[in-house]
Amino acid sequence: MRVMFVSASGELGGAERSLLDQATSVREARPSWRLRLLAPEPGPLVSQARALGIDTEVLPFGSMVSRVGESKAGTLGGRARLALELGAASCQSLAYLRRLRSTIRAENIEIVHTHGIKAHLLGAWANPGTAAMVWHLHDYIGRRAVTAPLLGWTARRCHAIIANSQSVAEDAREALATPTPVDTVLNAVDLGRFRPEGPQLDLDRLAGLPKPAGPALRIGLLATFSRWKGHLTFLEAFARLNEPTARAYIIGGPVYRTTDSQVSEAELRGHAARLGVTHRLGFTGFVAESAAALRALDVVVHASTDPEPFGLVIAEAMACGRAVVAAEAGGARELFSSGVDALGHRPGDVAGLSARLDELARRPQLRAALGRAARVTATRRFDRARLAGELIPVYERALAVGARA
Repeated sequence: MRVMFVSASGELGGAERSLLDQATSVREARPSWRLRLLAPEPGPLVSQARALGIDTEVLPFGSMVSRVGESKAGTLGGRARLALELGAASCQSLAYLRRLRSTIRAENIEIVHTHGIKAHLLGAWANPGTAAMVWHLHDYIGRRAVTAPLLGWTARRCHAIIANSQSVAEDAREALATPTPVDTVLNAVDLGRFRPEGPQLDLDRLAGLPKPAGPALRIGLLATFSRWKGHLTFLEAFARLNEPTARAYIIGGPVYRTTDSQVSEAELRGHAARLGVTHRLGFTGFVAESAAALRALDVVVHASTDPEPFGLVIAEAMACGRAVVAAEAGGARELFSSGVDALGHRPGDVAGLSARLDELARRPQLRAALGRAARVTATRRFDRARLAGELIPVYERALAVGARA
């Protein structure tokens, strides 16, 4: 079997880390299969894929295609700018389609497994009809006024659809209105890498903070700089926390190239200064070893203000045996039981999040109990080894559908 993974980014957000986990699991289960990865740019995804021994190629989208994003479509002016960007990107899209179609043919690819909305659309239209097309959805489609109709129209070229949570699957069935089945395959975690014991990053050194005089309670948000990831909510909740030993860490940075959809470090630093927490706040930037960063934290915060399609950092932090506070909405709500293996809060609720942080700050025994239960849940539900057993039947069904088409 020849499988080509097509990514919409060369960076390492949740979708890209999920792609690597899937490729690893499939290769371990089917070592004779040939796996390929196409990325639109060099970056951490490409580096890690090659380190794993996956045959990887960079096939650029083009600068205009990379910048197009739907976040600006909420206003009349934004929709006008988006229309202009789409027009400018169309020529670059045609060039990408020709090269991708040629690659699929030359490599005799049997399965094209796409990750990211641009990859779904371009992959489906590039497919010369010789490969089965599998879309892997990491996003809600229904809320995208421009993308949803495009994907719905293009879905006839797709032979199987995978969603990373039941919440995303339900949204896709309604938004796409396609007879193509939508399977739910939860994201996974490398339980050997994400484990309670192991190296810890020196977050203070990375962030340029002085070493604390005594024990410190380290609370961190590990996420890309997408606006809906809740960085501002996190800062405001932390500012209300009455715990002098607490330090906050923002781990990560901008990943995607779409405009208007990300906060900047300067914006976050300015907000922190207004809240008066600059002296207790550190920015580490992107860290390649996220497991070591999570292990360095006492509390891991997930603060997304919109429903999270999955919430990979929640699963990773649980696997590391950390106390987690997570927004209870969307796919994230499917990952934990509040009060058992994590604590939940209402998305965007500053007071509610701060109350949860205060509870964990005052009760170290609760932090420890949640961490132990979290590891048990992660081991049972998020083991990467299960992915191949769930993906391969989808591939086989897609091939059968493609053969009948």
